[in-house]
Amino acid sequence: MLVNADFSRRAIVAPHEYRWVASPQAGVERVMLDRLGGENARATSIVRYAPDSAFPHHPHPGGEEILVLSGTFSEENAHYPAGWYLRNPPGSSHRPFSHEGALVFVKLWQMTLGENGRVRIDTRDPASWQHRRGREVCPLFSNDAEQVRLQRLAPGETLFTGPVHSAELLVLTGDLVAGDPSYERGSWMRLPTGQYPEIAAGARGATLYIKTGHLADMAMEA
Repeated sequence: MLVNADFSRRAIVAPHEYRWVASPQAGVERVMLDRLGGENARATSIVRYAPDSAFPHHPHPGGEEILVLSGTFSEENAHYPAGWYLRNPPGSSHRPFSHEGALVFVKLWQMTLGENGRVRIDTRDPASWQHRRGREVCPLFSNDAEQVRLQRLAPGETLFTGPVHSAELLVLTGDLVAGDPSYERGSWMRLPTGQYPEIAAGARGATLYIKTGHLADMAMEA
């Protein structure tokens, strides 16, 4: 299966364009944002757990990255409410579930094989945030292959001050303006290398998930 598989082009999915499809597990649905392959695929998705839904224990040979958007996501004996960021490295395994229901942003098979550490960050803890070059940033992960963070933008503030070598964004609060369209909370963008001076926070400002660097070796797949 190929979904937004041409990495040389801009891809955008707004919440009104979400197409929910069932997963192999009852009570768990997903919106496929991009995907290369079948059930065990390189994939980026929004996943919705109904109350008291669960997956059986399973491995993640290519690793898994999770940002909890709402509700509470759980695995084993740990419970992560909205705002928690998780990285389970290649070769890890878990049994994910949610008692109250949850909405999570998930990326699969997108880690380097040498990554071996687990990451757990509460992005709603003020101590997780830093001031960098006049901006509020919550660092989540960084290595030679990718940089991941949350970032807050003031109303009207431009996201990128120069050319970027690919980027991926998820709007968490507020809205983002890209030319004429405005993209609200839940909007996802994947940008190829280029300049994007038209992308700025809307009148309410914005908080964004941002990943850069990870698409350097991606070729056009479709």
